[in-house]
Amino acid sequence: MALIVQKYGGTSVGSVERIQAVAQRVYKTVKAGNSLVVVVSAMGKTTDGLVKLANEISTSPSRREMDMLLSTGEQVTIALVSMALQELGQPAISMTGAQVGIVTEAEHTRARILHIETDRLSRHLNEGKVVVVAGFQGISSNGELEITTLGRGGSDTSAVAVAAAIQANFCEIYTDVPGILTTDPRLVPEAQLIDEITCNEMLELASLGAKVLHPRAVEIARNYGVPLVVRSSWTDDPGTWVTSLKPQGRSLVNLEIARPVDNVEFDTDQAKVSLLRVPDKPGVAARLFGEISRQKVDVDLIIQSIHEGNSNDIAFTVTTPILKRAEAVAAAIAPALRSQSNPKSEEAEVMVEHNIAKVSIAGAGMIGRPGVAAKMFATLAEAGVNIQMISTSEVKVSCVVHAAACDRAVTALRTAFEIDAGVSPRTDSPLPLRPSAPLPSLPPVRGVALDMNQARIAIRQLPDRPGMAAKLFGLLARHNISVDMIIQSQRCRVIDGIPRRDIAFTVARMDGENAKTMLTQVATELGWGEVVLDSAIAKVSIVGAGMVGQPGVAAKMFEALAQNRINIQMIATSEIKISCVVAQEEGVKALQAIHAAFGLAGSEKFVIPA
Repeated sequence: MALIVQKYGGTSVGSVERIQAVAQRVYKTVKAGNSLVVVVSAMGKTTDGLVKLANEISTSPSRREMDMLLSTGEQVTIALVSMALQELGQPAISMTGAQVGIVTEAEHTRARILHIETDRLSRHLNEGKVVVVAGFQGISSNGELEITTLGRGGSDTSAVAVAAAIQANFCEIYTDVPGILTTDPRLVPEAQLIDEITCNEMLELASLGAKVLHPRAVEIARNYGVPLVVRSSWTDDPGTWVTSLKPQGRSLVNLEIARPVDNVEFDTDQAKVSLLRVPDKPGVAARLFGEISRQKVDVDLIIQSIHEGNSNDIAFTVTTPILKRAEAVAAAIAPALRSQSNPKSEEAEVMVEHNIAKVSIAGAGMIGRPGVAAKMFATLAEAGVNIQMISTSEVKVSCVVHAAACDRAVTALRTAFEIDAGVSPRTDSPLPLRPSAPLPSLPPVRGVALDMNQARIAIRQLPDRPGMAAKLFGLLARHNISVDMIIQSQRCRVIDGIPRRDIAFTVARMDGENAKTMLTQVATELGWGEVVLDSAIAKVSIVGAGMVGQPGVAAKMFEALAQNRINIQMIATSEIKISCVVAQEEGVKALQAIHAAFGLAGSEKFVIPA
């Protein structure tokens, strides 16, 4: 007998008929010998209707009253689902978030879960009842018994948190799509269903497709080793398993506000190869990394930064034993990269740096928390460590530093983020935690994501000294602006006796103008150059745990873009993700080209309900 948590979204409970269908599915699951907790959302568009009512009454309703109002949507659903089960002869009881013991921060409309008091829930389960829980809501921890809501993705978050608290065998997320697809089927109708994906891959694909699983829910699943399965409410198809390793004894106190970083990693066996002044045109990255792949050179980090004029810098890191091969490839190809449209342009220059180290912070908790990268940069600045390269992903921030500073950097970061020095480095392990499942074979690319809601900010001529990145990203964090990609140029120019580099980063498009205005105001005081905003960009990414140690994955992505004459403006990578910034109008074409290049299309076409 298994202990299972099932979550049903708004469309799954959108009418009396659908609620009765859900009750039938739940009844069947119980009759198969399982104990069941059911977490539900508000019916259909109920929440939208309640928001509309509030706005008709008040132009700026208080957050407390909005929580009081919006929490009623789920309360309607739990009562109806419970009644439907009782009509089938299945004992059931409905419970609000407060009744089930979901205790949250005293933060209206966006509370995070602190802990779940499971005694009452367990008692009803032991009596053979199905417990139907209102998702999206809880009760404050400050003794005032305030109703709180969890914000976007709250019902997914509730379900996985309950599963973690009661140590359920797994959590099923029922929705209106068949599972996790290789990309957004509205853009690529032939997108394939993914049978199994790791939590790390799922977190990196946070912007994938129909957004069927919120990153907060995946973060909890990863932190507590909860197996998830995303399935369709309308079929009995197996859906997609989202798997993770079983963590070692993580406390269920402060469940959703656990520390954002759970490990500090480092690698001293690295060298950096930079190509400066490569032409800014389609095909350059494809040509370089295609040749690198043919020479069986396995590359770690790749960054392509923006630069003034019609050229870019591309830098990559490799392990020390294969540096000679990487250097030879770069040196051989550099003369051929001279701009054909301007034969008199400067040749690309190859620069090799030994004695470097990569230092990284890793943790699912850094998603959507603007201050984490800023804290890393500030910690390195206080330790007198200068940053040579930065590369970011959803769950990791990596910095290349001088090898002599590695120990100092790691010690400082472990202290700042309260990481035990005895903790071994976390890996992006694909091992599943799924009932009776064989180990999966890992394709190099699991899915392709497109984010059309980003803007890029470039700051010219930033002084190249410890503390600059900390000041910049600290300012953004204090204004609650989250940063995605961060790229630091490799070209260093001395102006007024000070070495300077350009830095570029992406933010949510809605934050772009505010970020530019704020940074422009302090640029002169801090000795920065011009602040430039470009809102007409798109970010396309490939994700797959199987790309680790497989040369040629990046080259294949770049070649797909080159064949479609799509210019790459920025590149950033992590172990299991490669992201490229392209022009906004080419975003969809880029997604489709890359999806096709990796053979991810299937024969079946998926149609997402409106």
